[in-house]
Amino acid sequence: MCTLAFAWRAFEAAPLVVAANRDESVGRPSSPPSVRGDDPAVLMPRDERAGGTWIGVNEHRVFAGVTNRDADVVGERSRGRLVTDALAAATAEAAVESVEREVADRAYAGFNLVVADDGECVLLEWDGVLRTHVLEAGTHVVVNEGFDGATGKSRAVRARLLGHDSPAAWLDAARGALRDHDVGACLHGDGYGTRSSSLVTVAADGAVTYEFADGPPCETPYERVDAVL
Repeated sequence: MCTLAFAWRAFEAAPLVVAANRDESVGRPSSPPSVRGDDPAVLMPRDERAGGTWIGVNEHRVFAGVTNRDADVVGERSRGRLVTDALAAATAEAAVESVEREVADRAYAGFNLVVADDGECVLLEWDGVLRTHVLEAGTHVVVNEGFDGATGKSRAVRARLLGHDSPAAWLDAARGALRDHDVGACLHGDGYGTRSSSLVTVAADGAVTYEFADGPPCETPYERVDAVL
């Protein structure tokens, strides 16, 4: 039940602003965001069980993020490895092609995967059939069941993020939305819930800012990641 919200080409000062909650089993090990690799360098957290990630941005300013998707398909490889595959690309177009090749060659559980750079933003939905949506400039919200107006949760979160005139105002609204229990963005369950929250900004000059809450954002402060791409 992850939440992935982003404003793509909505603000002149920042072509991409992202706010995302990761919902996962409590015992699944992970590491906080850091710069990993060098060809290209990637700023991302890491899933220590399967070796992938759920969100990140690389030195070419290619962004990738994933949510689960409810589907009757079984995967042989972690969906998080698709994100690291995408983050190895120099463009969003190349990242999309890498995902297309993978789902043609190997089995994956259902997913919604967003890739974006300065010129293109694409959502790939997989539930045994791959559907590709080229997204327009603006604010979008992806949850397990779909995106934007597909569910009450995505509509409610998106409504909180529309109408802001700066990246800072958008992020302030996003912090509130990601803490919200009523819309289901922040979850607390038996052995499962919101494990972390990420705020990522790619500025017009290429600077990348990452704020990370290593726990549910309703009770865990965001801290700036001290890393430079």
